Amino acid sequence: MPVLKTNDGTEIYYKDWGSGQPIVFSHGWPLSADDWDAQMLFFLNHGFRVIAHDRRGHGRSAQVADGHDMDHYADDLAALTAHLDLNSAIHVGHSTGGGEVVHYLARHGESRAAKAAIIAAVPPLMVQTAANPGGLPKSVFDDFQTQVATRRAEFYRDVAAGPFYGYNKPGAKPSEAVIQNWWRQGMMGSAKAHYDGVVAFSQTDFTEDLKTITLPVLVMHSEDDQIVPYADSAPLSARLLKNGVLKTYKGFPHGMPTTEAETINADLLSFIKADQGRLA
Repeated sequence: MPVLKTNDGTEIYYKDWGSGQPIVFSHGWPLSADDWDAQMLFFLNHGFRVIAHDRRGHGRSAQVADGHDMDHYADDLAALTAHLDLNSAIHVGHSTGGGEVVHYLARHGESRAAKAAIIAAVPPLMVQTAANPGGLPKSVFDDFQTQVATRRAEFYRDVAAGPFYGYNKPGAKPSEAVIQNWWRQGMMGSAKAHYDGVVAFSQTDFTEDLKTITLPVLVMHSEDDQIVPYADSAPLSARLLKNGVLKTYKGFPHGMPTTEAETINADLLSFIKADQGRLA
């Protein structure tokens, strides 16, 4: 398997297909690069080089005990771009991966990047604080950690069969294959990485990161997202970005890159091809 070794010795698994302008995909918690199948095949067939890695402790990457925080996530992404010598890359992040992309660009600069897109992403800040009264109470995320520590397999099944894909909504038609694939990806990873990752995605404040980014960023989010509530995420991120474009959806779930791949892929392609990062 293709892997790179980071500065702290962690082995990171990645996929690298095709040639052309690179698109680098950063996945959500607690999944893997496999969650981007619908995007990687689509963009590969449109002449792009597509790359996705398993975050440390996730998927096929090393199940190390430490480093499950946004600084390490961003540094691992920087190590990947350097290892593959990527230039003019488009970075696409879903959920926690959106935070990873934002922190990477702010922490390591934009010299290797051309554009970015964050989908149903956690920035600016998920947890409720005095400065972020619209966030979710910390108790929500404490419960996530309790569930990971005590009944991870059942919890992952419940998330995939319920709010992640909107399968808990009236009239929804759950796909057993999609649910099982989410569960499979989650259970491949490390309970320790997933436990610590809850803090990383919920308590990292990306406000200053967003302010520093100058390249075009497409912010894609559904008003019906049950995992990362819309009002306290996408509109705020788009306003903080110097060159942000907000694309709002109705009725789509948090996992819309999978269930609504046709729409998401088309909008991403329009953004990538458009001048100045604007949607065509």
